Amino acid sequence: MRVIVQRCIKASVKVNQNIVGEIDKGYVLLVGLTHDDNEEIINKMAKKIVNLRIFEDENEKMNLSINDINGSILSVSQFTLYAKLEGRRPSFTDAMKYSEALVLYNKFNDDLRNLGINVKTGEFGADMKVSLVNDGPVTIIIDSEDI
Repeated sequence: MRVIVQRCIKASVKVNQNIVGEIDKGYVLLVGLTHDDNEEIINKMAKKIVNLRIFEDENEKMNLSINDINGSILSVSQFTLYAKLEGRRPSFTDAMKYSEALVLYNKFNDDLRNLGINVKTGEFGADMKVSLVNDGPVTIIIDSEDI
């Protein structure tokens, strides 16, 4: 599992020109799943993200979590995070198959919600337009192989 975490002031995702998910301060998560991912990995990643301390405290140090600032998450599925670039055209053979990925992606979002986070999402598998005001900018890449 690979997740790009972007700290934001506000963000939204549109499908067919309609906003399907929108948040104020929090994270935009771009979520990619691969063949070896399972519920245990999903749960670990959810906990890792909720406990990240990348919001600034009163001393301007990254010391606060998303719970500490009462933030929200906009979670967007993105199979292209597992693109292989052996030439000029990417291959997506490392991305998990649609039906399996959908189940784990939904489980991931449920795990985040169960940890007390307000989670909005895009539409899995759709052509989405994501807009955000990246705060900082702060962008962190988390790979399940590293946790």
